[in-house]
Amino acid sequence: MIVEAEAYIGEDDPACHAAPGPTRRNAPLYGPPGFAYVYLNYGIHYLVNAVTQSDGDPAAVLIRALAPVDGIRLMQKRRAPDGRHIDTADLCRGPGNLTRALAITLTDNLLDLVSSRLLIEDRGLVPASVSWGPRIGINVGVDKPWRCWITGHPSVSGRTR
Repeated sequence: MIVEAEAYIGEDDPACHAAPGPTRRNAPLYGPPGFAYVYLNYGIHYLVNAVTQSDGDPAAVLIRALAPVDGIRLMQKRRAPDGRHIDTADLCRGPGNLTRALAITLTDNLLDLVSSRLLIEDRGLVPASVSWGPRIGINVGVDKPWRCWITGHPSVSGRTR
């Protein structure tokens, strides 16, 4: 279950990969919506986003944290191949841990999030309370309250968990 996400909207958003205009790397941001935009962050972690706007209007939502519902044992193996235990709440806390637990890589870039093996589905889970605040892990565009999280959820990655 997605418990934390951040929006990155348009070429006017200095933190959005579309800020410098269209490039080969950021092409997925320009649509169509409903597809994955996966990139390697700082040469270390893959991050996964859901493209959200129509063709030509670059925007996406970074999936920052999940609460594991299914496949917990497999996520545990992927995060800790050495057999050490990771608490369930920590398996997908943070965008890099999330992609490692789900084995998301650049090969998942541009997958259809409705009909591919990487999908976002509505299971009817309704959070008690959702909070909004500034995005984290960036140095520009932090004035936008475009990060949301389930209030008090233990799998939320950042401040105000």
